[in-house]
Amino acid sequence: MDDNDDRSQPYPASITASGFAAGGSVLEHRFGASDPYTLGVEEEYMLLDGETFDLVQHIDTVLASICGHELEPRIKPELMQSVLEIATPVCRTAGEVANELRKLRAYVTEVAREQRLRVGSAGTHPFSLFERQRITARDRYRNLVDQMQYIARRELIFGLHIHVAIDEPEKAVQVVNGLLVHLGPLLALSASSPFWRGEPTGLVSTRQPIFAAFPRSGPPPRFRDYADYAEVVGQLEKTGVIADYTHIWWDVRLHPRLGTVEIRICDAVTRVDEAVALTAYCQALVKWLCERYERGDEISTYHRILITENKWLGARYGLEAPLMDLETGRRNRVPVAQLVRRTLRQIEAHARELGSERELDGIREILSRGNGAERQLRIYNANRDVVEVVREIAAATESVAVPA
Repeated sequence: MDDNDDRSQPYPASITASGFAAGGSVLEHRFGASDPYTLGVEEEYMLLDGETFDLVQHIDTVLASICGHELEPRIKPELMQSVLEIATPVCRTAGEVANELRKLRAYVTEVAREQRLRVGSAGTHPFSLFERQRITARDRYRNLVDQMQYIARRELIFGLHIHVAIDEPEKAVQVVNGLLVHLGPLLALSASSPFWRGEPTGLVSTRQPIFAAFPRSGPPPRFRDYADYAEVVGQLEKTGVIADYTHIWWDVRLHPRLGTVEIRICDAVTRVDEAVALTAYCQALVKWLCERYERGDEISTYHRILITENKWLGARYGLEAPLMDLETGRRNRVPVAQLVRRTLRQIEAHARELGSERELDGIREILSRGNGAERQLRIYNANRDVVEVVREIAAATESVAVPA
């Protein structure tokens, strides 16, 4: 959820910053400091008891075990002591992301097993209760809970965040605007949280309505330019509403300090190949939008209520969602899979140029075999055992990892 600690970030904090003045405020940025379209991916994992598969409060034990290892800078705690976050280094292709994620998954799996723990990746834990989770002993997390109370204590959810570097702030603003129409499809592809507190919720992404209770969440507003964005962030900061812009948790947002657009809509996914496919999809989407901006093409934006409605349909129905086809303005709704396949045709050439065409094929695999939520529900419907669902999540999270 939170990324104020730069040591876990996929982009270095030491790059020389440039400032942008807006309405008397300055919002520094590093757009252009990294090569365009380079990637960084963050995943949030569950720490599980090796026998009961319930969440366990052992983040401090895990962090002590990794002290001094070369991968230590890529691993950090989160709000709850039962959550572990990993972050890849900067990668050029989705194939590089795949290698880094497998290495990180293998290492944290190894460390966890030494402590008789397991690791799992999904949008929610199917049966653990948020009331039993302890808050990580850091000032940022304590302050967050103090400010938000029940809203923060209930936030037992897990996400996948994808950073894509962009070379200009004005371009980055328009790319974020262009990505809004893709939030519903991205959520449908990644949905992996159909359970909450031991019960099927009827949603495929229960993580989304839980996180929607947070302030400054959901789809971002449509900004005219970087000055417009800087003015809004500056007002929030100078009035003390937020300490800095990382306390804005939109589904897709600018990350000026890293020089990236950060796509945050996705549930944490169980299979590493699906995380890689979503990374390739987002990278090619960003390149496609950047080139449209560079040509002077209009990047269409749509009213927030339309974007939010499609996002809700993705959270409710997943790959069966009947979404509004906002880009063509059709009066009838169309299956989300149809929209995704159309997008794949639009971005395939860009993925090829980026060297990620093979990884992009993983999106077709998701459409063919189903998302994580569907797999969880199939297991549950076969025996009505929610523990078995978590066992399968752990096995699939760990199985594709390669030795570190």
